[in-house]
Amino acid sequence: MQKEQTKNILKECFWEYNFNEDDLISLAKSQDKQEQMFLFTKILENAKELLKSMKIFSKSDLESLINSYTLPSFKHEYMARRLNIVEYYFLDKPLTIDELKWVA
Repeated sequence: MQKEQTKNILKECFWEYNFNEDDLISLAKSQDKQEQMFLFTKILENAKELLKSMKIFSKSDLESLINSYTLPSFKHEYMARRLNIVEYYFLDKPLTIDELKWVA
């Protein structure tokens, strides 16, 4: 993970916390799935460079996090769209956002 991208995650997703770059990497590699889900959710909700930021996780951890994520009732549509983008990019799942689909 690029040092610059880790700094971006801190700035965009953790402005209200006192984390450093090592803390983020530790969360991403944690064996505690709740810690990983906390980081995943913060990135999904706030990261400007969503796909780059998700690369902080290993492929297998990311797949597990995507599949176990539950959409919130608050900002449901917004979060569903962002989750679908991540699913499409990393897991080759179908894109459900019509305005992002290629027209044949």
